[in-house]
Amino acid sequence: MVSAPLPAAHRDGDTESDSKARLRLWIRLLRASRLIEAVARERLKSQFNATLPRFDVMAALFRGSDGMLMSEISRYLMVSNGNVTGIVDRLIADGYVARAQRNGDRRTSFISLTRKGRTAFAEMAAAHERWVDELLGGVSIRDAEQMSTKLKSFRSDWEGEA
Repeated sequence: MVSAPLPAAHRDGDTESDSKARLRLWIRLLRASRLIEAVARERLKSQFNATLPRFDVMAALFRGSDGMLMSEISRYLMVSNGNVTGIVDRLIADGYVARAQRNGDRRTSFISLTRKGRTAFAEMAAAHERWVDELLGGVSIRDAEQMSTKLKSFRSDWEGEA
């Protein structure tokens, strides 16, 4: 049995072409994001022998300069504690991260970048910024600021719905 497609949900006054335009926007955002991510992954690997998840964990710790709980890193990156634990263990083994117990509580690990980790991340972050600037070089500063502002307001409109 073949069922008919479900009718598209539209906002008041929206047409099917409006929903198609939004669908095209989402596809273009996704493609752009995947392209930039693929380049970042390849360049992190070739230039720093690092992975994107490793870079992301170090970035979170760099922003939280006093360090973070494992659960805070997971929440910030929107991944499970299990995903973060393996990455943190490797960063500790490489001397980029230190782990300590919070107030002596063995159930909570407090993670921070070491001096070596801060230096290594600063180099990676500077290169990462250059790569993104290169890849988005065709976007004017004005357009970049407008799109960023629009996407930020869009996020705040729907993020509480999840």
